[in-house]
Amino acid sequence: MSKQQPTQFINPETPGYVGFANLPNQVHRKSVKKGFEFTLMVVGESGLGKSTLINSLFLTDLYPERIIPGAAEKIERTVQIEASTVEIEERGVKLRLTVVDTPGYGDAINCRDCFKTIISYIDEQFERYLHDESGLNRRHIIDNRVHCCFYFISPFGHGLKPLDVAFMKAIHNKVNIVPVIAKADTLTLKERERLKKRILDEIEEHNIKIYHLPDAESDEDEDFKEQTRLLKASIPFSVVGSNQLIEAKGKKVRGRLYPWGVVEVENPEHNDFLKLRTMLITHMQDLQEVTQDLHYENFRSERLKRGGRKVENEDMNKDQILLEKEAELRRMQEMIARMQAQMQMQMQGGDSDSGTLGHHV
Repeated sequence: MSKQQPTQFINPETPGYVGFANLPNQVHRKSVKKGFEFTLMVVGESGLGKSTLINSLFLTDLYPERIIPGAAEKIERTVQIEASTVEIEERGVKLRLTVVDTPGYGDAINCRDCFKTIISYIDEQFERYLHDESGLNRRHIIDNRVHCCFYFISPFGHGLKPLDVAFMKAIHNKVNIVPVIAKADTLTLKERERLKKRILDEIEEHNIKIYHLPDAESDEDEDFKEQTRLLKASIPFSVVGSNQLIEAKGKKVRGRLYPWGVVEVENPEHNDFLKLRTMLITHMQDLQEVTQDLHYENFRSERLKRGGRKVENEDMNKDQILLEKEAELRRMQEMIARMQAQMQMQMQGGDSDSGTLGHHV
């Protein structure tokens, strides 16, 4: 019986080809197998259509059992944090999407401290990631850091409110802010453009840092360059959300039916919904990288400067440190005074002892 000859290894590639050009395919396969994580925060006053827009963006129902409070309940209502996580799969690619909602924001009569809960949540996620990253088991770290914040601006005012300015200035060094004009179907096209310009001028005037889309690389195709240019020109995005299917021009579309016609959600001539979704999907990786390389690194360096001490309230940092230093100085002065008194008593006792001895001699 003859032994079977071992099969000879054959180089699948052509001569002169090493094979490292195939590395991106390996990274792609590994990334698809592992899946992706993304955390989106939505902030804005009640009634601006935040939940509807999120459900429209991802074609899912993230809030099936939501209870809307009455006006009396909102008077003393505090801001809450509600995180909903859903696993979305499309063509074999898995996305673990976490949407962080902030019900109660801007509802109370006194909104002075309404965004401290949100800032604390963002910092807590940074803190948790830093703790996991510094631990022994670093293989399966879940990234719950907030990668993007959709900030909803009311279409009924004349630009930004003082609360809008204060909130965005408080978080612009912690998270990527994308300003969104809600319920854009309440504005005419001229009113919409006027409001966009007003908001951008106020953002620049108050030195608020919003997320800026990166420029397209020189080797990108012309279509992508044009798409990037249009997306940049559309900020802040004016959007309409709807989960209802309506028949328009012989086809089913998601939109809103009015006596004068249909507003189509996914029609770029009617609103910027499609542009907002395109921006989020095509720049999801960049949003994560900016969070990692800029916002998280800033947080990490600040924590290391403080020697690992966690400070709960950043606004009270300087005052608290000064008070602690003053109290410590007082304690030191009291301690020195006590030591001086003890030394003086000992010296007086020594003098009296020597005097007594001298008398007996």
